[in-house]
Amino acid sequence: MTLLEISQDSVKQCPKILLHDHLDGGLRPETIISLAQESGYTQLPSSNAGELSRWMLNTAKQGNLELYLEAFAHTVGVMQTRESLNRVAKECVEDLDDDGVIYAEVRFAPELFQETGLSLSAVVSSVLDGFKSGMEGREIVAKAILCAMRSNTRSMEIVEIASDFLGKGVVGFDIAGPEIGHPPNLHLEAFTFAQNNGVPITIHAGEAAGPDYIEEALDPCGADRIGHGVSIAKEVNEEGNYFRKGSTASAIVENMIPLEICPTSNLHTGVVNSLSEHPVDMLLRAGFQVTVNTDNRLMSCTSMTNELWECHKAFGWGWEEISAVADTGIRNAFIPQAEKDPVMERLRSWYGTNPSYN
Repeated sequence: MTLLEISQDSVKQCPKILLHDHLDGGLRPETIISLAQESGYTQLPSSNAGELSRWMLNTAKQGNLELYLEAFAHTVGVMQTRESLNRVAKECVEDLDDDGVIYAEVRFAPELFQETGLSLSAVVSSVLDGFKSGMEGREIVAKAILCAMRSNTRSMEIVEIASDFLGKGVVGFDIAGPEIGHPPNLHLEAFTFAQNNGVPITIHAGEAAGPDYIEEALDPCGADRIGHGVSIAKEVNEEGNYFRKGSTASAIVENMIPLEICPTSNLHTGVVNSLSEHPVDMLLRAGFQVTVNTDNRLMSCTSMTNELWECHKAFGWGWEEISAVADTGIRNAFIPQAEKDPVMERLRSWYGTNPSYN
């Protein structure tokens, strides 16, 4: 097809792939208020949807990952029943579909949703049932990645649940939460279990911490993808048309390890001072396998449309770059090739072929 001129409307229309999105970071403000009323949760900073949305954004954009994470107390606080988890998951899929996302991997930490006595299995089942409901009548495909909290000691429990649900809606395992002081190798036993049992691995690394955490995520922890990974830019120097890379950066490029980059989130947590300073464009040009993602749509007041539009404004991205990150996303999704093929065909039918990135 002949591609439309790039605008916010055409970027919203284009098919998008999302690999890094947190379920408890993407609730509708109205839903938070409704669930709080139903459950008797009284800690919300506001019961007005607009005010609550602004509070979430203002809390998120304080330039610090730990402060950014404070807002999750309220979303997690209202997601403690089967019904609330189901509703949040269903609405997540609906909202992503409305934004033009055709394939999504949405992650969550089951251990956070047990305050009313739900088992880990019940938490996961409730979310997967919500995803299934959200997909009914829509063409989007949504899968789950299970996270263990890196500051806790339950990663073996979580990876075992991920293994139990593998192929039944769950596609991978991750660790999440405050990064500094909680390196990946603290959970090496769980990652080893994942490697031995065919559970794909993505690891939050190199968001607040440096490239050493990324190196550890790769070896010995066996990451198939890196969540964020933006600090790898510290190992890349652009010299004219040549990019000089450090050892970890070179390994990532040579082994084609994808980076799940979340530009707006990185701005809010203080990784960069402005989107124009974000290294995502440089990393793409330097040969990294770059995907673009939302991270937390509520907290960062963002969407896939917004992320790609901001990259267009900051770096002049056209359809070539937008289709490249979509293609990289689906090629590195944690699903079998037979499930990727129809999604890739939808991308090709919209973008056409993109020889520069094949």
